[in-house]
Amino acid sequence: MPKAVIYVRVSTQEQVSNLSLSTQEKECRTYCERHGFEVDRVFTEEGESAKTTNRTAFREMLGFCKSKKAHFQCLVVYSLSRFSRDKNDHFAARAYLHSLGVTLRSVTEPIDDSSTGKLMEGLLASFAQYDNDVRADRTIAGMRASLALGRWTHKPPLGYLRAATPKIGPSLVQDPERGPLVAKAFELFATGLYTKTEVLRQVTALGLKTFKGKPVSMQTFNLTLEKPIYAGILKAKRWNVESEANFKPLVDRETFVAVQAVLQGKRPSVTPYQRNNPDFPLRRFVTCEKCGRPLTGSFSKGRKKRYAYYRCPETSCRGVNVRKTTLEDAFVSYLNGLTPEPGYLRLFHEVVLDTWKQKQQGAQDARISLEKAITSLRERKDRLVDAFIYQRAIDKATYEEQRVKLEEDIALKEIDLNEQRTDELDVEGVLNFAHHILAHLGRLWLELPLAQKQRLQRVLFPTGASFADGKFGTAELAIFFKAIQPSMASNSNLVTPTGFEPVLPP
Repeated sequence: MPKAVIYVRVSTQEQVSNLSLSTQEKECRTYCERHGFEVDRVFTEEGESAKTTNRTAFREMLGFCKSKKAHFQCLVVYSLSRFSRDKNDHFAARAYLHSLGVTLRSVTEPIDDSSTGKLMEGLLASFAQYDNDVRADRTIAGMRASLALGRWTHKPPLGYLRAATPKIGPSLVQDPERGPLVAKAFELFATGLYTKTEVLRQVTALGLKTFKGKPVSMQTFNLTLEKPIYAGILKAKRWNVESEANFKPLVDRETFVAVQAVLQGKRPSVTPYQRNNPDFPLRRFVTCEKCGRPLTGSFSKGRKKRYAYYRCPETSCRGVNVRKTTLEDAFVSYLNGLTPEPGYLRLFHEVVLDTWKQKQQGAQDARISLEKAITSLRERKDRLVDAFIYQRAIDKATYEEQRVKLEEDIALKEIDLNEQRTDELDVEGVLNFAHHILAHLGRLWLELPLAQKQRLQRVLFPTGASFADGKFGTAELAIFFKAIQPSMASNSNLVTPTGFEPVLPP
């Protein structure tokens, strides 16, 4: 009795728990029994989309077909939409199965290897993709309409929970455990008295955790402070939608605006002792080398005018009490001393550019190689057909064996070719921009506004810098400097951190 393999799939976890999978399998088994096939194995795909062939059970099924070639003759699915919803993937996988001598059969659709069956299969595969595209369009339209009405349609952000009846009332409700702590974080940061690290440390100590019970990462915290949803504003830039939320905000608009101002390096209006003071860009960034406390900045009144000073706040230390101009001039000199030698910059530029070009050329070479391999395999197949049909040089068994092998190789090469992608990035422009920054660190710092000054400081010195006795101490530099100027490590015994901020706005 010929054997068959069954493949069943559902696309959502909700369908896993209902009768969909068992119903599909039952109908497929009935089909096999009616057509005289013995079921060899059943592959079950739980909660994965058919928009791609990168599915666990699907890949396992293809591997099984290859390893058990000639062991069974048929793959049975409930419908072609269970097999694939992308017509290109459908025919690539279909060709691969055909090369293994496996036919595809659908319980609910009349497909076979006849000309009419192949036409029907092509139409049904196209309709499966069309149906999937229509569903996607409807989903997007529904989400846009819901957002316009103030309803949140995505996963609840930290501090909120999905409402029990979101369709007839507020779509979100405050998380009684995390909501107050998220609001507390906004209130603390809005004062301008604390860094993000200090605020996160405080709310974490109070019990703020993710939905999975883990500490909130700095990346997640950064994104949280920027989301207008916490002020009751829903925004979707890609759909050009902005609306009032139909649920209660965690913070008021004034607090949210103040937080955004602090994030942008502007002065918050709630206190005269702002952390982000444009008069003192190195305040709280430079520390006293003797006691480790962040320096403060203030004005001292002289006989004729006021003088700006950076000071150590520790009364028992007073290791630093220096004029603003003195400290900032020393900092600019320190930055200029970090500028790599032109030779290192040129070498780094050439190495990175050459590596990138090699990567791009490698991808191009891979595509060309695959295209040549496919052409060569098809030519070999044509010669095989010619040798069997016209020249009668080989017997049928040899012909069939070689034909199956060639068709299998062609299908696999076409799948590999379809997966090749080329990244697009103006690497040379990025390198030129980085070159310009590194060649003019001191001047750039003087010319930048406060927010960019502070960002540049943190990019170059992830843990800050220390000062005492009229000079800056050895600082922990961004790992980039180790790569671009290896001699610096031996000259100054700098410590390389695990990472640094990757983006510096132009």
